[in-house]
Amino acid sequence: MATRTPRPPRENPANPDPARRGPAQRPGAPGGGGGSPMRTWRFWLPLAVVLLLNVVLFNSIFPADSSNSQTIPYTAFKQQVAADNVITISATGDDIQGQTKKPVSAPGSSTSSTNFTTTRPTFADTGLETLLEDHKVVINATPLNTPRSTLLTILLSFGPTILLIGGFIWLMRRSAAAAGGAGGLFSIGRSKARLFDAEHPTTTFADVAGIEEAKQELEEIVDFLKDPQRYQRLGGTIPKGVLLIGPPGTGKTLLARAVAGEAGVPFLSVAASEFVEMIVGVGASRVRDLFQKARALAPSIIFIDELDAIGRSRGGAARFGGHDEQEQTLNQILTEMDGFDAGTNVIVLAATNRPEILDPALLRPGRFDRRIAVQPPDRVGRREILRIHTRSVPVDPDVDLDAIAASTPGMTGADLALLVNEAALFAARRSHATVQRPDFTDAIEKIILGSERQVVLTDADRERTAYHEAGHALVGMLTPGADPVRKISIIPRGQALGVTLSTPD
Repeated sequence: MATRTPRPPRENPANPDPARRGPAQRPGAPGGGGGSPMRTWRFWLPLAVVLLLNVVLFNSIFPADSSNSQTIPYTAFKQQVAADNVITISATGDDIQGQTKKPVSAPGSSTSSTNFTTTRPTFADTGLETLLEDHKVVINATPLNTPRSTLLTILLSFGPTILLIGGFIWLMRRSAAAAGGAGGLFSIGRSKARLFDAEHPTTTFADVAGIEEAKQELEEIVDFLKDPQRYQRLGGTIPKGVLLIGPPGTGKTLLARAVAGEAGVPFLSVAASEFVEMIVGVGASRVRDLFQKARALAPSIIFIDELDAIGRSRGGAARFGGHDEQEQTLNQILTEMDGFDAGTNVIVLAATNRPEILDPALLRPGRFDRRIAVQPPDRVGRREILRIHTRSVPVDPDVDLDAIAASTPGMTGADLALLVNEAALFAARRSHATVQRPDFTDAIEKIILGSERQVVLTDADRERTAYHEAGHALVGMLTPGADPVRKISIIPRGQALGVTLSTPD
């Protein structure tokens, strides 16, 4: 019966303890409720600048009338002039603004002001100037087209365009920073390959086991790069491409990382899906940029993971001719690997688990000269893989890795790595000082059979399940050459109500 770990007492929300509050709970800390002040300023500052410029431009085009003026009819304006109540006026075309000695108000209006505005009709009499002069009114006039300053003219002409371009560049940089890149829209055609530092390898051939034939093939490639004269003196040439073929989890990418650690030359790694974009021509541009970088660093190695993403056979029914983005990218790879520019010293290393859908032009000699099959390891290979994965795991001396390898037929390197990790998790939950044999046994059952399910079964269902599993066990025991029965269980696991586990010797 599984034991439950007692839950810690909950903190009282009405009286929280400030001493127990972590850094993430402080206001303004990363991950807390306050948010990052720097990120807040970076977001609001450009927006505030844009709004301020809009206000300045609007006030320049449409200046606000600071005076509280009263609009009166033209007839009332002449009456005020005749009554000697008008001090001064300023005319702009037919629009007249002025100031009176006493406040005036428009007919029907309850407000009054010493400042007024009115409009002279086009059919009005021409004696207005004489009337103004007779009553000693100061006359001012402004031209209809007031000349603007050079700075204001530049702002009105180019300001909106500059704001639009600046906002577009700012958005592109923000999107590029969120995606982990740099350059935004201007780097869309550049390759996203990662350059591994050969001076500080993280994976070597010592970390690869169970696929000795494939490792020997790649060791020869690495040796050719380190000592090319050894092969060239007999007329040998370096292979242009090496294709790793095998089921998922067999170690193709691990082999590529080991080559990066052992080669001592620049190693460019990229996923095939990173070439294809919505914009036609971007993939081909990235391929050209990738090979240009590799030639500049030659001798070098390019690793393309999941080659089938862009290497599918051309001319299928679902394609749209030579203008398709995937086909353009594939055509560019074919040209770079074996086109007119044949004097390159770059090796292309690729991996795929679907070689049957690759284009025949990729597989011909001169492009991928070598095809290496990476198959699931045998018993000896699984034992060596377990030893590699248990280097950093404290394993109990009673654990027999050879017996575990015999009990895991068909498992790949990734499956065995998961097995060791699950065994370590079982040991941690059980508070073991080391990973013991029952931990490995339970990990194998969890991976092969699935986790235990808490299903309520009646006694009749449990009895029928027992008869069913007993039948499996009897057939396995009485069939010549069958794997020995290791365990019979009527505890529901995965999608089954009971299991019978048979593993080879």
